[in-house]
Amino acid sequence: MDRSIVHIDLDTFFVSVERLLDSRLNNKPVLVGGTNGRGVVAACSYEARRYGIHSAMPMGMAQRLCPEAIVIRGDGGMYSKFSNMVTEIINEESPLYEKSSIDEFYIDVSGMDRFFGTYKWAQELRSKIMKETGLPISFGLSTNKTVAKVGTSEAKPNNHINIPKGYEKDFLAPLAVKKIPMVGDKSYRMLLSMGVKYVKTVQEIPVELMESIMGKNGIVLWKKAQGIDNTPVEPYNERKSISSSITLDKDTIDTRQLKNILTAMAEKLAYQLRNEQKLTSVITVTIRYSDFDTRTRQHRIPYTSLDHTLIKTVMSLFDQLYDRRLLVRLVGVRYSNLISGNYQMNLFEDTSEMINLYQAMDSIRNRFGNTAIRRVSTLGSRIRNGGSPFQGNLSA
Repeated sequence: MDRSIVHIDLDTFFVSVERLLDSRLNNKPVLVGGTNGRGVVAACSYEARRYGIHSAMPMGMAQRLCPEAIVIRGDGGMYSKFSNMVTEIINEESPLYEKSSIDEFYIDVSGMDRFFGTYKWAQELRSKIMKETGLPISFGLSTNKTVAKVGTSEAKPNNHINIPKGYEKDFLAPLAVKKIPMVGDKSYRMLLSMGVKYVKTVQEIPVELMESIMGKNGIVLWKKAQGIDNTPVEPYNERKSISSSITLDKDTIDTRQLKNILTAMAEKLAYQLRNEQKLTSVITVTIRYSDFDTRTRQHRIPYTSLDHTLIKTVMSLFDQLYDRRLLVRLVGVRYSNLISGNYQMNLFEDTSEMINLYQAMDSIRNRFGNTAIRRVSTLGSRIRNGGSPFQGNLSA
């Protein structure tokens, strides 16, 4: 059976939500992100993009490029609310869908052509979402996720496109190679150094040569350039929380030791959030005393997945909780009210230098393991991967 995949993208999502809340922002250059002097652009309107502004650009630079731009501090809770509205509609109407981020979805409508046209169905779904939420939406329909996503990009703003079976390769050929989703800045520079600017050139390069230059990624890129992608649409299952707890081998009253363990937990869970492209806004800390008295305290913060913000909150909650001065046998951390978003919404308040630092740290962890780089204070508190002075259970 031929596959039919729809990729849906909520156009300039953060900006569109802000315009729904304040129509005076319509048709004006709008920047959403950090509002301090070293803040970063999380999203920008098409009017702002005409000045060369893009996401992750330092806010100061964006304002110099477009002095008349309106700068708005992002509201992760509001964006999550609208994202959930769209998710509910897609859930009601779709046979199988994947929520790949706060504003992107893949829908597998394979086989539905036996009953009615999939392109017509996708257009009707788009109209329903727009009518019920007021948000502009673009979508691409094709035989796989890669071509559908590229199609959406070409259809924008606020439009749609259908790339039928057999036309995938021809559709991709004239496009810049950077349009292929897996091609980041580093890969793009490498391809440019090889004289590869357009997808058509990749299509003509022998796959063996691509492999010799880029390894396995070269094979994947070559296949995507040919319009080949067998990646399935993963059924959406929104995880609500992640947690970590440990029962100490020996009850302790050493607050420095306890804080080091909690810091290691908070750091590990933050890395897990970023790997799964999630953000949290509710932090909970648990302690259990030697007499089995268990106490918890939680606090709501702006959506984030960055260690320094989460660790600060965990430490504050522990200080509020630990008031009996008794031996402690268990400590735990939980992040809940999770949404998709990864670094994007962290840009509301963090600098580009900080984001780059976390990306570099995660790159090292992805390559050498999640304990390859850690805070000095946690070095004696390894809660995973052997050598741990603490025996117990760790869950996530």
